[in-house]
Parts: sequence; C-alpha cells; structure tokens
Amino acid sequence: MNIEKGADKVVKTLRVHVTDQPGYLGRLTTAIGNERGNIGDIRLISSGLTHNLREITVYVDNDSHLERIVTAVASVEGVVLEEVVDMVEKVHIGGKIAMKSRSPITSLGDVRKIYTPGVASICRKIQRQPELAARYTGIRNSVAIITNGTAILGLGDIGPVAGMPVMEGKAVLFDHLVGISGVPVLMKSKNIEHIIETVWHIAPTFGAIKLEDIAAPDCFEIERRLTEMLDIPVMHDDQHGTAVVVLAALLNAARITGITLSEMTVGIIGLGAAGIGITKLLMAHGVRQVIGTDLNESAKEMLNSLGGTATDLLGVMNDAEIVIATTGCPGLIKPEMVRKGQIILALSNPDPEIRPEVAMAAGAAFAADGKSVNNALAFPGIFRGALDAGATAINKRMLLAAARAIAENAGHGELVPGILDPKVHSAVADAVHIAAGAAA
Repeated sequence: MNIEKGADKVVKTLRVHVTDQPGYLGRLTTAIGNERGNIGDIRLISSGLTHNLREITVYVDNDSHLERIVTAVASVEGVVLEEVVDMVEKVHIGGKIAMKSRSPITSLGDVRKIYTPGVASICRKIQRQPELAARYTGIRNSVAIITNGTAILGLGDIGPVAGMPVMEGKAVLFDHLVGISGVPVLMKSKNIEHIIETVWHIAPTFGAIKLEDIAAPDCFEIERRLTEMLDIPVMHDDQHGTAVVVLAALLNAARITGITLSEMTVGIIGLGAAGIGITKLLMAHGVRQVIGTDLNESAKEMLNSLGGTATDLLGVMNDAEIVIATTGCPGLIKPEMVRKGQIILALSNPDPEIRPEVAMAAGAAFAADGKSVNNALAFPGIFRGALDAGATAINKRMLLAAARAIAENAGHGELVPGILDPKVHSAVADAVHIAAGAAA
C-alpha cells in the first residue's frame, strides 16, 4: 500500500530553543516520543552562544494530543518552546498560486515585443488563422477549474470561496506534475443554466474545462451539455478522475489476488458524482454486476437505469466482493460488516468510511482510502494527453487507457503508484494521447 507517512495525522512544527550541550536534544525527542508524537524533520534554524533554535515537525492525532506534547516539551529542562506552527495554515497564507510571466522584461524593447506595437502583428495572424492561437498564446495549455462549491471534498456544500483552497491545490498539481496552467473559476450560482452559459462565454480563454466539486445530479447535466456545446475537452473530475484511479487500483488488486474483475460483484456505497462515475467506467471495462446504495432514491434509480441493482448498506457489504464507498460519512462501515477477503476502497476525504488498517484487521484482502486512491493520479495526465492531442472531448477510450497506465506503473504489491512519481503522469498523458488519436 502506498500510504504516506502521517497521512491521517495533523502536521505541526515546534520551534524550540535547546541548550547546546550533549543530551538536551535527546531528552526533548524522548519527551515527544513518550507522548506518542511521531517526529518528522528536525531542522537547525540558528546557533547561539548557549542555545540552538530548531524546528521539529511532529505528527499528532488532534488538538488534545498536541496539548499533551506541548506540556511534555515545556517540562524538559534546558528547552524553551517558542512557538507551535500549523504548517498547513502556513502554506496557504496568501494563496498557493499566482500568474507569472514567461517573458522577461529588461528593456523598453522587450515591452514593445511582448505588448504594443509588436503584439499587433500576432493579433492579425490569429484573426486570419484562428488555429494559430494554439501556437502564439497560452490557451492550449490552460485549463479552467470550475466550481460552485456544492460538493467540496467530503465537506459538502460550503460555497465556492471556501472551496478555493482545493481549486488552488488542483492548479498547483497541474503545474508541478504536467506543466499545465490551471485557473480556478468560482461561481456563486447553483442554477444549471447560469453555470452552463457562463462557462460557454469564458471557454475561448481555455484549452479545456475541468468541472470540480459540483454536486450531483446537477454535475451530470452540466457536463453533458457543455460537452455537446464546446469543441474543447470537458471533464468532471469527481466522476471521471476518481473512476480512473479506482479502476487502476482494482486492476492491480485483481492481478495480485488472481480474481477476474469482470466476474466480481462490485458494491458502490454512495451514488453521487463519484459513485455514478465509477459505476459507468467499471461497466465500460466489462464489470457485469454492480450493486449500490444511497440515501437518495433518485440516485438509486439512476443506478438501476445504468444496469446496476439498488440495495441497502448491509446488502452491499453482504453481497459484494469489492466495496467502494464515496459517501463523505466517516466511520460508516463498521469492522463487523467486513467479510473476509473483500477488497474495500473507502474514498471519502478527509476521513474515510473505514480506515484501511481497520478494514485489513477485520479480514479485508486489500483496503485503501482516498489519500492513496486519489484522482490526482489521473487528472493531470488525462488533461495533458488531451491537450497535446488537440482532442475536442474526453471519451471512455481515453479514460480506460489512463487507468491501465496508472495500474502498470504501480510498484510491486501496490494498488496504485505514488502521486508524485513523474513517470506515472507522463505515462498517463502518452496513453491518453494515443487513445485520442485512435478514437479520432
């Protein structure tokens, strides 16, 4: 399993003055360890005549756990705690993205080339041959990340502004992993017509549209109509990005356990955007038996219309060999519900329906959560490949190719590879590019 150290923990940094004599740093780390604090980096910030200033990264369970560690540190002779820094808050201060120029300006001549009067000749070229915009502008390499904040992570309808840190995070991953400029676009409206019309009007700015954290069932209609209206790729990541990584994980689980995926009964708990997207892609891959449940009766009806079978929570846990949960309800799956040999993917973030280690202890053959089976493995390469191919849409052939590429790049015994492995995103982009050409 590729679960990052401290993935379920809160990251804090202790800034401490430590007496510059043998033994004092050791006493400090021992005090943290005695309170079950998991120590990460220890950095020397500055050296003084009698004390050194150090930053110690500590992974804690919650605020009360942090308080116990702080109390223990304060009791260590020769150590003075200066500050507790929340590193997650610190990295978000001022936002995580910014528009940067690719053209240096060192003289007035540079200004005349990148702006007026030189830019006029480029404008005329594009006016005569609109396809030249792909060569002379950043449009082809830009993706709009559009949300109305109605389904942010597992937090629900918290609004577009509260969801902006997620959109910025997606933009950072686009840039870091595949060199795409992701541009967050926040929308106040929950009206389908408003959203569709707005995206249609701004679409010329971008090479593709990434719909993000828009609640079901609106997301299905918005994506369908925009795909029909626009001649650039449109993808709702919560549906298709998640589905691609789930399929990749199941391909490897099937390989490792020797099962035939198409013959398994797959149970989906939570039939929102992610659950329905997973259902559609698994069926496209050849899975014949999908059962599922949701609190919303219309969601169950949608599953039935796709060829699945609606049931209840216990029905899924009792009858499915593979269980996939996307409910946003932490702890929904109890250990006693797990059957020996099941494959369980509890994907809600930030907290899963059941923790992987709990599911494994209860008898699951494989278990993972949304921190490892994460759509960040899929969307960067999918969009990179679609843009490079000049695709006008993202289809199932491209999504299936992406899933296979992710699965093939996982390490021995892993369901999926690490998110930061550049080879994975390059492989996904190449596979999607080839699939786009084959579908043309």
